[in-house]
Amino acid sequence: MVAIEKEIIEQIAKLDREAQIRVLEFARSLSRPQGIPGSELIARAHQVNFASADLDEMKQAIEESCERIGRYSIL
Repeated sequence: MVAIEKEIIEQIAKLDREAQIRVLEFARSLSRPQGIPGSELIARAHQVNFASADLDEMKQAIEESCERIGRYSIL
């Protein structure tokens, strides 16, 4: 086993179950494809000169439709 893997396992072993689950969720999130935050999409949309009303509609759709996980908002 590589030294860093061994150290990670040792550190995780010291944590309570809840903290271990959080570490696992974090590790899994690192391997997921990363998207672009909605706020950045809105900023980019301004660069392509969408009508203001269209931008407002997009922003509202993003805010209403984006999934929220636990206490963290994706936006």
